[in-house]
Amino acid sequence: MQEQTIIIADDHPLFRDALRQAVIGMEGHPEIVEAGDFAAARMAAGEHPEADLMLLDLSMPGVSGFSGLMALRSEFAGLPIVIISATDDATTIRRALELGASGFISKSSGIDDIRRGIQTVLAGDIATPESYRDGQEQDPDVADLIHRLHTLTPQQSRVLTMLAEGLLNKQIAYELGVSEATIKAHVSAILLKLNVDSRTQAVIQLGKINMAMVA
Repeated sequence: MQEQTIIIADDHPLFRDALRQAVIGMEGHPEIVEAGDFAAARMAAGEHPEADLMLLDLSMPGVSGFSGLMALRSEFAGLPIVIISATDDATTIRRALELGASGFISKSSGIDDIRRGIQTVLAGDIATPESYRDGQEQDPDVADLIHRLHTLTPQQSRVLTMLAEGLLNKQIAYELGVSEATIKAHVSAILLKLNVDSRTQAVIQLGKINMAMVA
C-alpha cells in the first residue's frame, strides 16, 4: 500500500503540532508536509502532487477567508481540502462545503475527533462536526453569489482571488505565465458572470462570503 501524504497548513505551531499528532496516530503513519502560511501551502501542494489531503486553516497569513480555499480548489482540483477553523458556526461550515471543501474540522475538536474527520475524508466521505445541521443559505444574495462563483472556470477563479489580493493585470499575467490581454479577457468574463461593473465590485462581492466569519 502506497504511503499517504497529508499537508498541514496552519500558522499556529501549537495547533500544527496537534494536527500532526492526530495524523501520526493513523494507520500507515502518513508522510506529513507542513506549511505556516498560504504561500507555503500553495507551494507544498505544487511540490507534492501525490498528496492525499490538505488540512487548511481558514485564516492564515497571505490570504483572507475563503479566498485561499477557492484559489487552491481552482489550482489543485484533485486535492481534497479539509478546512480547519475556530469559527465553526453553521454558516461558515456550509459556505466552506459549497465552495469545494471536502470537510470541516473545528479547532475545538479533540485529537480523536480530528483523526476521525481526516479518516472520513480519506475514505471518500464529507467530514463535518457532529453538531452541524445542514440547511439553506439564509442570505439570498450570498446564495446567488456562490452560484455565480461556481460558473467561473478554474483559471477565472484563480484570477479573481488574485484580484482580491490587489494584484494588477500585468502581475497576474506574470504569475500565471500568460499575456496581459488574456488576463483582461478573464477579468471581463468574471465581471459578466458576477454581474458587476468593475474589479472593485467583484472583490467586494467576494468579500461578502467572508462576512459571517468572526475569527
